[in-house]
Amino acid sequence: QVQLQESGPGLVKPSQTVSLTCTVSGASIRTETYFWNWLRQPPGKGLEWMGVISGSGSAWYSPSLKNRLSISRDTSKNQVTLQLVSVTPEDTAVYYCAAAKTFIMSSTTKDHYDTWGQGTQVTVSS
Repeated sequence: QVQLQESGPGLVKPSQTVSLTCTVSGASIRTETYFWNWLRQPPGKGLEWMGVISGSGSAWYSPSLKNRLSISRDTSKNQVTLQLVSVTPEDTAVYYCAAAKTFIMSSTTKDHYDTWGQGTQVTVSS
């Protein structure tokens, strides 16, 4: 059974870069079975799809974030990493890693995803 665990700094200052890690267990991140997604939910708002990386290492990004967002992977640690640069308070959210067996860009339908991490809070504040 695939399990996902997000980790990150918690509090970040404006203009800094936030790096989050999703540690995957129960499956290799190189498998063609899953696409590894990042989503976030700001306080009082709905889910926002951010981007995805495939088992082959190809990545796709939300058009609204592509200039600030990078998703990469460390196959030796079986981890997927998100980097978001030049953060502002509007980037404050709970960030989720989610695995899906199909690729539907920008999907925020929870049932589309087979497995979710528990989420990690990122607060952008000076």
